[in-house]
Amino acid sequence: MKKAFLILADGTVFEGTSIGAEGSVIGETVFTTGMTGYLETLTDPSYYGQIVTQTFPLIGNYGMIPEDYESKKCHIRGYIVRELCETPSNFRCALTLDEFLKKQNIVGICAIDTRRLTKILREAGVMNGMIVSGTDTCPPIDEKLLSEIKNYRIENAVKNVQNSMIDQPLKNAVEPEKSAFYTKDFADGRGKTVALFDFGAKANIQRELERRGCTVKVVPYNTTFEQIKEMKVDGVMLSNGPGDPAENTGVIEEIKKLCLYKKIPVFGICLGHQMLALANGAKTVKLKYGHRGGNHPVKELKTGRVYISSQNHGYAVENRSVPASAELSFVNCNDGTCEGISYKDIPAFSVQFHPEACGGPHDTNFLFDRFIKMLSR
Repeated sequence: MKKAFLILADGTVFEGTSIGAEGSVIGETVFTTGMTGYLETLTDPSYYGQIVTQTFPLIGNYGMIPEDYESKKCHIRGYIVRELCETPSNFRCALTLDEFLKKQNIVGICAIDTRRLTKILREAGVMNGMIVSGTDTCPPIDEKLLSEIKNYRIENAVKNVQNSMIDQPLKNAVEPEKSAFYTKDFADGRGKTVALFDFGAKANIQRELERRGCTVKVVPYNTTFEQIKEMKVDGVMLSNGPGDPAENTGVIEEIKKLCLYKKIPVFGICLGHQMLALANGAKTVKLKYGHRGGNHPVKELKTGRVYISSQNHGYAVENRSVPASAELSFVNCNDGTCEGISYKDIPAFSVQFHPEACGGPHDTNFLFDRFIKMLSR
């Protein structure tokens, strides 16, 4: 196999082995701590513009399963793993991870010390990087190259992942485990229609709504408030997505109009949570290295109960900026950052984490039931 090199913006170089497509690519280098779910990570549009590092050492052991993809294609810029499994074992496996990366034209690198890389990113914060693969020699690490790496920016992210939703119906999805909060009436959304804003939506958000009987109408990121009113939907779902939430000024203005209307229940997840907060006067900040993985503890302030959540975000709502018309509902147990907001004067709530997480954990799946209950009021 051919060599590959990872060059960080601070000049650090890792030498490894090329996987996926050959070539060079620059992106924002991040890490995710998920032990499973690499398939969903690779097809999550929220990773647009980023070079993703898997901290779990062995990746690819169950191959790639198209039926479980979160979107039509892979939106990451590059991929980093410690050890690539070349012989996956799973009866549903359609292709290997390396074959998937080649098909999606994603440049990757393996056989590097991902633990050392993660420590660098935790200490210095998220930084840009470049993967150069299919070559025996690393390019000269001069000011010109480092300047090119440092100047990379993720821009127009939501616009660039539009129309990423999976086309085929999702109703054949496996029934979810019933949470301790589940009752037949509480979770039954039959006869209700929900508009799902596609900011880079994961397919499992649609699956969770359809499992509860809802009719889901996926709408583009730039759908206006007037168009939503004309659709006569029972609720609005603001999806996850990539990039800086504050960049989406036009979308935020339409969400603000929706909030002022006060007649349509709204549920926001991740980027949707952030933009809902911005529409109500809050502020967002970029985190040092973000929260990415399936093992993040969050505390529900009303009950004191702690849940393990799946997360993927580099920005957060500033706790102190939450308006008086709202209140924190969840906080991160590790760093105290905002993980959820409940609104007092409008039928809306949102969470920073992913209650639709697949492959898990499913601790907060009940939040979809909570949203369904709001649709019936």
